[in-house]
Amino acid sequence: MDHRPSLDPAVAAIRRAVRAALATVEGPVLVGLSGGADSLALAAAVAFEAPKVGLPASAAVIDHALQPGSHRVAERAAEAAESLGLPARIIRVDVGTEGGPEAAARAARRVALLDAARDAGAEAVLLAHTLDDQAETVLIGLARGSGAASLGGMAPDRTEDGIRILRPLLDVRRAATRAACLAQGLPPWSDPHNLDRRFLRVRVRQDVLPVLEAELGPGVAEALARTADQLREDAEAFADMIDETIEDIVEHAEAGIAVSVPALAANPPALRHRIIRHVVASEFGESLSRAQTLEVARLATDWHGQGPIDLPGCRAHRAGARIVFAAR
Repeated sequence: MDHRPSLDPAVAAIRRAVRAALATVEGPVLVGLSGGADSLALAAAVAFEAPKVGLPASAAVIDHALQPGSHRVAERAAEAAESLGLPARIIRVDVGTEGGPEAAARAARRVALLDAARDAGAEAVLLAHTLDDQAETVLIGLARGSGAASLGGMAPDRTEDGIRILRPLLDVRRAATRAACLAQGLPPWSDPHNLDRRFLRVRVRQDVLPVLEAELGPGVAEALARTADQLREDAEAFADMIDETIEDIVEHAEAGIAVSVPALAANPPALRHRIIRHVVASEFGESLSRAQTLEVARLATDWHGQGPIDLPGCRAHRAGARIVFAAR
C-alpha cells in the first residue's frame, strides 16, 4: 500500500485559498513578496498552484530602504521565490513622509507593485494580508471614527488602475502562514517594525486584540473580519445606488459641479451623505470628514442663508435649487 505523507493542514488551507483566487484569473499573476511568513507562504502556494492551471507567475520584492541591511533582506526574499520556481525582481523605492511612515511606505509600495505588474503583463497582483490584518484594520477604523466604507476593510478582489488586487488569505489566520512556512522548511524574515510600538497597528496587534480575546472570549478576530465583509457589502450596495442616480441629480457648473437640492434632500441621510462625498471625491480627488459632509448636507436640509463652505480642494455654496461645488 502506498503511504503518502499527509499534507500539513496549514499548507493545505493556504493552497485552497490560492487555488480559489487563481480560478478567477486568466492571465499572468504577480506576488507581492516581503519575505515575511505571510507573503512567503502565499508565494509557495502560488508556485504550487499556478502551474497546475497554466498561469505564469512571478514575484516582486519591494525594498523600502527604511532599515539597515534592507537590500540583503530583499535578496533573500528573491532567492526564496526563485527556489520555489517563481522568477523574482527586486524594486527599490523612495519612501516619502506624507501621512506618516506607514502610509508613505504603503503608497510607495502600491505604485511599485502596479508598475511591476504592468511590466510583467500581469492581470493581477496577489497580496498576503490575513484575517488578522483585516481585524486590525477594522479596529483601527473604529478608533478613528471611520465610516462604513473604511470599516469594510480590505477587499479580497478589487481593480486599481486596470490591475486586479487579490487577497486570497483574508480568511486565513496569521498563525497558519507561520505554520505553513515551518512545514515547508521556508525561513521567513521577521520584520522588526512588526514589534515597534511607535506604530498604531503594532499596539493593536500586541495589546488590544489579545485583551479583547481574553475578556470577550475567542473568535474576536473572526467576528471583526465578518463585520468587515458585511459593511463592505453595504458600501457596494450604496455605490450601486449612487451610480444609478448620480447622473440625474448632478450637472456641470462653472469650475465645478452642481447637485440638485430637492433630489439631495429627498434621499435618506446615508445616501445623501455618500452622494456628497462621492461628488467631491470624483470631481476634486478629495475626501470629506463627517463634520464637513454634514455641513454641506445642511445646505439642502437646513437652509437659512448660510454662506459658502470651504472644503478640501473646493468650496460649496447654495445657488437657488442647486448646491454648487467649485474649485478654490
